[in-house]
Amino acid sequence: MLFLSRKFGYKFMIIRNLLFIAFALFVASLANAQSVKLTSIQISEILNGNTASGKWDGEVYNQYFDADGTTTIIKADGFENIGKWKINHETEEFLSKFPGDIDWQSLYVMEYLSEFYWVSKTTPPTKFKIKIGKKLK
Repeated sequence: MLFLSRKFGYKFMIIRNLLFIAFALFVASLANAQSVKLTSIQISEILNGNTASGKWDGEVYNQYFDADGTTTIIKADGFENIGKWKINHETEEFLSKFPGDIDWQSLYVMEYLSEFYWVSKTTPPTKFKIKIGKKLK
């Protein structure tokens, strides 16, 4: 009888240790999952010549960023607008301006768990995806 209790006791210890190690690895992975603010070079690399797609204020959009500094946005309802875009290398912000805008709109670009987000002081993080090339529809 003593032999059986020791046998199960060792198995319990092994299972307990494995669960502890798994929990420790899980906590460590959460600690490493931090959002990162992209640099101006990184922003340029992901946007230049590519299309961002997502939802802004509940509306689905596709926005293309041309190397010449123009940007074209098309929303799901067919609305199309052409504006300008650039990057402020000092503040590492993405800037855009469309007809009728008084000032440039500035946004940070963040990456979290391999997903991209537009972030500003006035709007919550807004997820978007990058499509390689011009994919407005």
